Parts: sequence; C-alpha cells; structure tokens
Amino acid sequence: MSFADTGRRWFGASGCQERFDMADGQASAEKSTFKQSVKVSNEIAAPRERVWALLTDAEVFPRWNSTVTSIEGPIALGRKLAVRVPISPRLFKPKVSVFEPSRRMVWQDGAAPMFRGVRVYELEPAGAGTRFVMTETFSGLMLPMIAASLPDFVPVFTRYAADLKRAAEANP
Repeated sequence: MSFADTGRRWFGASGCQERFDMADGQASAEKSTFKQSVKVSNEIAAPRERVWALLTDAEVFPRWNSTVTSIEGPIALGRKLAVRVPISPRLFKPKVSVFEPSRRMVWQDGAAPMFRGVRVYELEPAGAGTRFVMTETFSGLMLPMIAASLPDFVPVFTRYAADLKRAAEANP
C-alpha cells in the first residue's frame, strides 16, 4: 500500500486519514474511516508506583484529574467502572480488561464490530522517573455515523497528562 503524503493528511486504501505529530505532553490524533485514535505521552519526575497509585485509586481520581467528574467501582482486573466526565452527560461503563501493576492497564467498552472504545495506559521507566503513555482508540462499523458527534479528545488528553504529571510530582 502506498500513501501520498500531503502534510497532515495522507491517503490510502481506507480513505483520507489524518496524522498529527506529538510533542511531550501534547496529545495527537489519527483518524480514518473506521478507526480514530488519540494519544498522549509525557515524562513524569516520579516513580511508576506513585503514578500507578494515582491512576488506580477511583476515590482520589477526580481530585487530581480535571477531565474526570467521578469514577465508581474499584479499578481492578475484570471490574466494570462507572465514569462521568465534564465534556459529556453520558455515563461511561468501561471494563478493566488488563491490569499489570505499575506497567499497563486497559479499559474497554462497546461491542465489536459495531463500535468499541479501548483506552490503554502504559508506564515505562524513564531515568529516575516515568514515561506515561495513554492511547484511546475508537473503531467499528458505526464510527463513520457517529464520529462527528465525538468531542475533540486532543485537548482533554493533553490536560489529563498535565494533571497527572502535576499530581505525581507534587507528592513524591
């Protein structure tokens, strides 16, 4: 498959796609007909265990994270969560499908092949600190019909990463 590069847009067999470059702490997005992803990555001057503790404590989550209004349910393998966010009146109910302490966690919701959302959290060693990577991918046959109703997640992911960095570095 060959792609004709046109700057921020490129064309392939699946139609027009957009790619954005990502600076540290700045989210980026990739979009195609049946798949849409948002990703953010930043370096945090705190150990992975500290970052993990913030990401997995539902009770304190909304205190440090301005992109989450509330989380109900324990953030643990196999558990279903109830998540409210300020950018939507909808109650999201992802299931924690992967839970590797201080390394990786995956939340997913929906039903493939119609529509599915998968959020992946990854923590990697970075010197004395941590590299935080968060990616959310929406995919499915229904995506072309609902893509226009989805909010712009780039500023939300950028703020999420900044909030996490601030909280993890404030409490060593």
